[in-house]
Amino acid sequence: MLIAVTAFWFFASGRIRIEIVSLVLIAVLAVGAYFFPIEHDGSYTGLEIAFGGFGHEALIAICALMILGRGLVVTGALEPAGRLLTRLWKFSRLLGLLFSLVVGGLMSMFVNDTPVLVLTMPIMINLAIRAGVPASKTLMPMNCAILIGGMATTIGTSTNLLVVSIAEDLGLPRFGIFHFTDVALLAALVALPYLWLVMPRLLPAHSADDEQLTRRFRSMLFPREASPAIGQSLKALRKRFDGALEVVGAVRKGSLQSDSRFIVEFGDAIEVEGTSAELQELSSAMKMPLVRPAMMETVETFAGDKGEGQVMAELVIGADSSLIGQTIRSAQVIDRYGVAVMGLHHPEQALFPGRSRADVERLEVGDVLWVQGGSAALDQIQISEGTMMLEGAAEIPRTAKAGPALLIFAGVVLLAALHLVPIAVAALAGSIVMLATGCVKFDRLGQALSAKVIVLVAASIALGRALLETGAAEWLGSSLALGMQGFPGAVVLAIMMAFATLLTNFSSNTAAAAVGTPIAVSLAEKLAIPAEPLVLAVLFGCNLCYATPIAYQTNILIMSAGGYHFRDYVRAGLPLVLLMICTLSVLLVWKYQL
Repeated sequence: MLIAVTAFWFFASGRIRIEIVSLVLIAVLAVGAYFFPIEHDGSYTGLEIAFGGFGHEALIAICALMILGRGLVVTGALEPAGRLLTRLWKFSRLLGLLFSLVVGGLMSMFVNDTPVLVLTMPIMINLAIRAGVPASKTLMPMNCAILIGGMATTIGTSTNLLVVSIAEDLGLPRFGIFHFTDVALLAALVALPYLWLVMPRLLPAHSADDEQLTRRFRSMLFPREASPAIGQSLKALRKRFDGALEVVGAVRKGSLQSDSRFIVEFGDAIEVEGTSAELQELSSAMKMPLVRPAMMETVETFAGDKGEGQVMAELVIGADSSLIGQTIRSAQVIDRYGVAVMGLHHPEQALFPGRSRADVERLEVGDVLWVQGGSAALDQIQISEGTMMLEGAAEIPRTAKAGPALLIFAGVVLLAALHLVPIAVAALAGSIVMLATGCVKFDRLGQALSAKVIVLVAASIALGRALLETGAAEWLGSSLALGMQGFPGAVVLAIMMAFATLLTNFSSNTAAAAVGTPIAVSLAEKLAIPAEPLVLAVLFGCNLCYATPIAYQTNILIMSAGGYHFRDYVRAGLPLVLLMICTLSVLLVWKYQL
């Protein structure tokens, strides 16, 4: 229990990257089980508890579904839905939003939430611009609709697969792909009017253009010999730029100097924070380019070779981007693509704690890069690095592989739905066919698979099994059962769902699922009530991740594009969480006659 609480604290605090916490958790469990093995069924278990998650059926299924989802996205198989949305929005904004919510929710029943959002977000931003509706009014409702749709099937999210796999390991019957779809869809019908008519009224009116005007970047300016900044102290420059712009310091020989008495010399770089418009104005007035001269030559070479002009753009880092965890310096996008990074924006947090330099900050999901380069180079970096252009984003092109990709995915769903083979086997076979037919390129598998998700799921499975084998889950279940003596089954179910919801909004939903599922089974045994509804309460609770931006990766992805703040998620998401807890609890009580 101490290890579990400590892991949750690190997951929620965000002080250490999630994948690092996951790997350390596995290591701690491995060392502990090695020196203090656990007796189970007459034998002692040790390292298999810590490392068993990497070979677990749930992780195999999750990875295979990532590949299948990637195939649908890169082949443009889902594009017809986007074109239909465009036509409907032109006819009626209100009906367009309603249909968008329904289509997004239905697609996420069979495709992982993140690929569906990656596909629909550029469409929703462009639709909002053409229809004159602020993007912030549509992105969060669309994200929530996708998350609600994802909890309707066992393959909708990796969390669902994790819960049903752990429940099966604990002795419950295997859940079918549509085992709880009826309850989820009924709850979705209750939530739909809120998403359609109420949530947009609770959100700020930020259009993509508004957010672009207020988004602040950390940038470097490179004074020329004739620049008025040469010979000035940082104190004098801060006084001169007093206002929205902030002079952070000057970089000399790789070190950031922030002392007010520091005198700027030719060859130094001045680091500032401000909006893109402010930075461009300052660059022109003070004769300080935003791109180092040597880098500018590389940009011009790449653009000149293709006979195209240069453009400025803002690229948001997606959840499957290979840039995550790298720095601007280590990513070397200037050398590989001829794209110069002029600024970096961290959404909804202190931009750079400790005043570290922008080019050595590790990039995270939702960060925005302000770049300059040729249009072909910007297209290439979006395809290769998993980024999206916030302005002028191009539609995903269709290919001849769209039909085969749809047939392959339909075959996987059919095999799993008819219980002909387990979902892990069906999804793995579908992934192999995707690779064999060229729907997904083998050298692009790194963009389909998320290392963060893989180690997180493996660590969650290990933690869940450790809690079970050591008796911690049984102890916690006994404690909860003691506190709930005399409570009706309906109240117990609602408490379990609220408990899972609280964990998932401030920690990892997969970690919450791994801990909550064994507790639910143990609690059911102590109170002599059916275990299945309590397991479903945990499953649904782990999907109610609307109240904080850190609750799920898609929440982070829409933050920059919609100009959202932490309080926006609480104000618009918390009522939805409470509505879904009440609705799902009532439906489960009704279905299982508790």
